[in-house]
Amino acid sequence: MTEKEPLIAKHGGYRRLKSFQLAQLAYDLTARFCDLYIERSSRTRDQMVQAARSGVQNIAEGSQASGTSRKMELKLTNVARASLEELRLDYEDFLRQRGLPMWGPEHPALRRFKAKRCRSLQEVRAWMQGELELVRGGAEHERTRTTTRTDTDGRTASVPVRVRPCLSSGLPPYSSVLAANAALSLLNLSCYLLDRQLSAQAASFEKEGGFTERLYRVRSAARRSEV
Repeated sequence: MTEKEPLIAKHGGYRRLKSFQLAQLAYDLTARFCDLYIERSSRTRDQMVQAARSGVQNIAEGSQASGTSRKMELKLTNVARASLEELRLDYEDFLRQRGLPMWGPEHPALRRFKAKRCRSLQEVRAWMQGELELVRGGAEHERTRTTTRTDTDGRTASVPVRVRPCLSSGLPPYSSVLAANAALSLLNLSCYLLDRQLSAQAASFEKEGGFTERLYRVRSAARRSEV
């Protein structure tokens, strides 16, 4: 016996979507990033937070709307994708305009970040702390090895010097580089997954139609069962 097609399709379940989870983590990270590194008077601050929020909210709303409107699901998923693209550009601008590095996928710190598969802001902050310790330790080792002092007898000796984990004087702290590149990594993957979702949603809409077509099929099946 053929299973009866429901009038309202299965919908929701967005919390299980990897794209939603990544976008939500990027939102949490962005809110913290803007508090620490973006001037309160800057329009960019509000725009970044709103773009991050829009990405999360529209994934959820599109998933919920899919029960009665595949067209709305497509539209809202695309809005989420566009919002995250805007946010990705803001992070790239932050790094570029300050002369800070934007890491490639094979950067050691970025590979360590991906391997951790962070699911919360606390886990991202723990990764950042670990990276700061690595940089601090490496910088101190380098200074100890290369910095020398000449005493009154003309003898030289290595002098340990403690340095802060900054790229150079006058630039933002290294933690901002870590946070921005971590956010970009999350956004890159979330955008990739949303592109795949959009393709799947478009294919489903093309094959099955929307709510009107579903309503017609359900009503036709009901009439046939009455005969």
